[in-house]
Amino acid sequence: MTDYKERFAGDSEQFEQAAKAFFGGEMSKQDYKGISGGFGSYAEKGGASGMLRLRMTAGRVSKQRLAFLVNTMEKYQVPFAKLTTCETIQLHRLKGELIPQIYEEALEAGIFCRGGGGDFPRNVMASPLSGVQVGEAFDIMPYAQAAGDYLLGLIGQVKLPRKLKVAFSNGVGNETHATFRDLGFIAGADGTFTVYSAGGLGSNPKMGLKVAEGVEPHQILYYIKAMVDTFVAHGNYTVRSKARTRYMQDTLGKEGYVKAYQQNAKAALAAGGLDIEPKTIPVTKQGKGELKETRVVAQKQPGLFSVWYHPLGGKLEMKSLRILADAIQDMEDVELRIAPDETLYIINCTADEARKVLEATADGAKNRFECSVACIGGTVCQQGIGDSQALYAACVEAVRQAGIADGALPQVHISGCPSSCGTHQIGAIGFRGGMKPVDGVAKPIFTLHVGGSDTMGNEVFGEDWGAILAQDIPTFLVQLGKMVQETGEGYDAWQSNHIQEMRDLAQEYLL
Repeated sequence: MTDYKERFAGDSEQFEQAAKAFFGGEMSKQDYKGISGGFGSYAEKGGASGMLRLRMTAGRVSKQRLAFLVNTMEKYQVPFAKLTTCETIQLHRLKGELIPQIYEEALEAGIFCRGGGGDFPRNVMASPLSGVQVGEAFDIMPYAQAAGDYLLGLIGQVKLPRKLKVAFSNGVGNETHATFRDLGFIAGADGTFTVYSAGGLGSNPKMGLKVAEGVEPHQILYYIKAMVDTFVAHGNYTVRSKARTRYMQDTLGKEGYVKAYQQNAKAALAAGGLDIEPKTIPVTKQGKGELKETRVVAQKQPGLFSVWYHPLGGKLEMKSLRILADAIQDMEDVELRIAPDETLYIINCTADEARKVLEATADGAKNRFECSVACIGGTVCQQGIGDSQALYAACVEAVRQAGIADGALPQVHISGCPSSCGTHQIGAIGFRGGMKPVDGVAKPIFTLHVGGSDTMGNEVFGEDWGAILAQDIPTFLVQLGKMVQETGEGYDAWQSNHIQEMRDLAQEYLL
């Protein structure tokens, strides 16, 4: 991996001066956002604190990076960190003067924040169990990391209309949304990639377009360059709300977009110079023991296991992180992987090690519903409207008290605003925060989205059923869970045969 420390360190003086001016009351929120976003930082609601986004290319968190995270949180008494649906980690409630300092310390530790926000290539995503997952086409991790390295090199060199998100799937699942990102690579059994482009969530969501098949892994950078060149040539530099790649499907038409992309790919391949030969590092650790637990996944390496840990609300508490870091410190080849649903996987554990990890992560989600996704929400995020974290907490508490059985409710996706940072549009049940006048008074509401799916080959955005008062949603979910539970079916099977019953129940709550 290229070392960008020196280059990015040379950029940081601008960030430091901007942070000093903003938190000193000498710079507007908008002007500060225009600078700070490019350094992976935004002021939080109220302007008294800020956040800092740590890039974790392909969702990989080594023990060294985990140690940096824990030590930083303890040193500066950071109350919590937040896992994101783009496989990054955000530090929250930071005092203004500390943000550039932590940025520099992260850079020194090899953790880049540059381009974590603003109009830059964002964190490259990868299937969280790449290299260890049973049934995967091949290990995509070295290619995802090479892609991340290449895109980091474009920061400050290429002016994009807006952000660019790239994702890789190992062919087992589509949790990275590779079929509807700005650019997505799907690993195939024949050892090549199928490429999708110009998709995305948020306002005016769109599925991606298939732009290439049979792409040899050593040539992926040509297809990334083609995406960048197409975005630069045809992206909207004047209307920010329409400056994402998915809008090129509208301006060029689907066929026109595919043609433009393929012409740029052909030109990039003809120019040459971007072939790569990343090395796949095999897992050589010897497995040992047997283990069957709810939160344990057997790896393709015999006798090795991954443990999943979903911090409630995706929020990483300082004490919990310390317990986990201490538990794995002496475990050979163990590392963390961030999943797009805000779950952590601790991989390459023997059976005995997995038992220790299970104990160290006992404070997390217990079932599928508690693994629901929630963005940081409107009490922290400047753009946020609905309080996603409060809704998540209230729903989990209500469902626990009602004794709803595991499987009666699906994983729910909660976004505080239309930006879809909680990926509400692809949840079996999704909620999007907002405000609505009720009896002449503006009240917190969430629109209900039903039937979304990111399953490969069956991708669909959920249908917007209308708005529900935020305060009524826990009761709605409890009633829904009871309806499903009484049939003895799981939610997925029940919903496919009882959609009208669900509509009738929802109608009792819709405004």
